[in-house]
Amino acid sequence: MSSTILDDDLNAPERRLYWALADGWTVARRTLTHLVRQPGNIAWQLGFPIVSVLLFGYVFGSAMSVPGGGDYREYLMPGMFGMTMAMGFMNTAYAVVIDTTKGVTDRFRSMPMSPSAPVTGRGLADIVSAALDLVVLAVTALVIGWRSDGGFWATLAAFALLLWLRFALIWIGIWIGLLTPNEEAAGSLFAVAFPFAMISSVFVAPSQMPDWLGAIAAWNPVSSTVTAARELFGNPAALGDSWIEQHALLGAIVWPLVITLVFVPMAVHRFQRLSR
Repeated sequence: MSSTILDDDLNAPERRLYWALADGWTVARRTLTHLVRQPGNIAWQLGFPIVSVLLFGYVFGSAMSVPGGGDYREYLMPGMFGMTMAMGFMNTAYAVVIDTTKGVTDRFRSMPMSPSAPVTGRGLADIVSAALDLVVLAVTALVIGWRSDGGFWATLAAFALLLWLRFALIWIGIWIGLLTPNEEAAGSLFAVAFPFAMISSVFVAPSQMPDWLGAIAAWNPVSSTVTAARELFGNPAALGDSWIEQHALLGAIVWPLVITLVFVPMAVHRFQRLSR
């Protein structure tokens, strides 16, 4: 009788939730510890956004214009924030592939932990890493003269939307990483991430593109987040006439929500079916 009561207690919904959160945090802490112990990866992760700002802001920026007027670097910086958040899912996928090929993922599956913990733990660690990227990029932007004119709360909301996009894309990265068979194949993931980030309003307004390409760029989730961030920062937004551009804030909230609802269960399901 006592054994049955104990089993029922362990299977209670609140206990399952507790262990899912606790195990997820353990996996996240393990991932963050590995990140700290690999300074070369940190240097690359933090250096790439800085180099990108200098490249696009100064090398290419002199040839760019903003529809409706405005300083191009002010237009660019929210786009660079968004591109960094969007490209990050490639790093997530690559890290998942490495864990899988080295047997770490199989070890997690053999341990008495919540089935969702390896996936949610990876997601939590990556959002912490993304926040660090955003801090470094924001400091770089301030150094080159970028400023937010939207006020404290609007600025905070803009950064929250950027992290919300990154949070959603993490699950795509985890799912792709679990599908990718080896590190060699993972190296080609850049070909997926690059057009996703570039065919958007990150560098130029969709109205400056051919009509068919501009429509794709306008409906890109990255464009919604970047445009909403520009509006909240008080930077030039160069809004077009399409419905999605006129409702960028709504798109910046709904797009990541849809992505999360679709890919979280897909990632967890894929993890549970590995090697079957």
